[in-house]
Amino acid sequence: MTTSRAARFTAVYALLRSAADVADHWIQSDHQATTKGESGAAGRRACAAHVASYTATQTALVLGGARLLGVRLRPGPVAAALVLSAVTHYVADRREPLRRLADATGKSAFVRLADHGMNGAYCLDQAWHHAFETCAALIASA
Repeated sequence: MTTSRAARFTAVYALLRSAADVADHWIQSDHQATTKGESGAAGRRACAAHVASYTATQTALVLGGARLLGVRLRPGPVAAALVLSAVTHYVADRREPLRRLADATGKSAFVRLADHGMNGAYCLDQAWHHAFETCAALIASA
């Protein structure tokens, strides 16, 4: 079956996004979630372990989902997309880089918001992931 690039993009994005939510909210351990943003080796190890399981989840869902949907993807672009997703996920989940970016772009108050049922840091984190998952889907669908 031949699929258009738009159809491949749509499928890959949906699979990446779904896998990201599963990996972040179900597969990530409590230890990883509470430790990954800490400075030092323990934080880096916890974040790396989380990103490894996150990337494995995205890989399984993208490859399995594409196969079930009959969407043909080339291995090189898929690998590049998964690397982009993994690296940018690690950067965001170390927390301090996004706090610095928020401060530099005038979002200091929002990134620290934890009131009215809202957590600004989480919202900015998710926006970062969505943006790079979109870029990853564009790469994988090439």
